[in-house]
Amino acid sequence: MLIATNVRGHAVKRPSKPTMGTMLANLGQGDHLILERRDEDREGDWYIQVLFRDNNTYQLEYRDGVPAEHYQTLTASQEKARQALLGWADDKPNWQDGFMWNNIGAMFGAPVVEATDQPNA
Repeated sequence: MLIATNVRGHAVKRPSKPTMGTMLANLGQGDHLILERRDEDREGDWYIQVLFRDNNTYQLEYRDGVPAEHYQTLTASQEKARQALLGWADDKPNWQDGFMWNNIGAMFGAPVVEATDQPNA
């Protein structure tokens, strides 16, 4: 099931394509939209999110289940952002084409914990 959530926390279950397009078009600077896929068959976090940045660009990120598979790109085109959002929602192959994606998964990895003193046995 798809769930679209805007910056104000308004959630729409099973959003239609026009609804997703309207939610994207209504983003103000600094606002974001998250489209999440919740399926019992898939473990982990599966989502795409769009942030409309202060410089009038769209920052897109998606995660394929695990933090290591988290990618980001930028576009100045609302239409390209909409196409990516709808392509992801439809689970279309190659929906990522047309963008240069950067893997930012390292930003979400588990923190490294250093051992200090060993307990006495």
